[in-house]
Amino acid sequence: MKYRVLGKTGLRVSVVGVGTWQFGGEWGRTYSQQEADAILGRAKELGINLIDTAECYGDHLSESLIGESIKGNRSDWILATKFGHHFHRPFERTDSFDPQGVVAQLEASLKALKTDYVDLYQFHSGPDASFDQDALWDTLNRQVEAGKIRHLGISIGSNQNIHQTSQASQVGAEAIQVVYNRLDRKPEAEVFPSCLEQNLGVLARVPLASGFLSGKYKPGTAFDASDVRSRRNREEIDEQMREVERIGREEVPAGTNMAAWALAWCLKHPAVTTVIPGCKDVAQVEANAAAVELVEAGHPQEA
Repeated sequence: MKYRVLGKTGLRVSVVGVGTWQFGGEWGRTYSQQEADAILGRAKELGINLIDTAECYGDHLSESLIGESIKGNRSDWILATKFGHHFHRPFERTDSFDPQGVVAQLEASLKALKTDYVDLYQFHSGPDASFDQDALWDTLNRQVEAGKIRHLGISIGSNQNIHQTSQASQVGAEAIQVVYNRLDRKPEAEVFPSCLEQNLGVLARVPLASGFLSGKYKPGTAFDASDVRSRRNREEIDEQMREVERIGREEVPAGTNMAAWALAWCLKHPAVTTVIPGCKDVAQVEANAAAVELVEAGHPQEA
């Protein structure tokens, strides 16, 4: 495994982390504790030390599976979670960004994660009006002072949200999470330059474009109603899959696993610290970790 420093947090994170939205049950299947243990156990063996989750991946369900799994070695992990939504049922959430409500969410997350601190606590894809609350950030920074949060971050909803990115340092946030992959390069225009200027760590989410950049899916593929991808526009999905086929033919070197190539592609950008792909099983953890073999030395955040 290779490691980088997550901006001015100083946290040393693996360049490949584990995204855990799938543990919340909205990606076509549910997970047992044993399955979560196997995934995270194998990730640890491979040198992965970063887990990204959220309060609304299930009703703290993902957090609960993680907390039980890592309670014996919590200090070995960099644990990132988020705030701002109440989960009601699959694919149904309501926003909750009022300061008192966020403190209640933090306490619920700490309980689910079986820990007394979160390494990175992230504003979760909220609107600018919710972001622009001085009282919210004052409250969060008090939680940092209390030791319940080590560092604050912003998971921007739109990957072109320069309003929130540009004010990160001002509100005390030290990392940005953003959608970035070979099919979606929008952050390169404004978000990444701002991150570099402020020395913000960057967590690239959806680095495999919801699995499409694995190369496993073809135009016309249908997803089960329990899979969040089934809710997307059919024509847009097929167009993306055709583009993936072109990338596979023209850009991925012969004999190279496409998923590993796609993760390493993200990690080339000087602003990107780490990628946080989801993984449905141990085999996918191993495939994701294999991307480090394609990651070249010399990145400015290299640890």
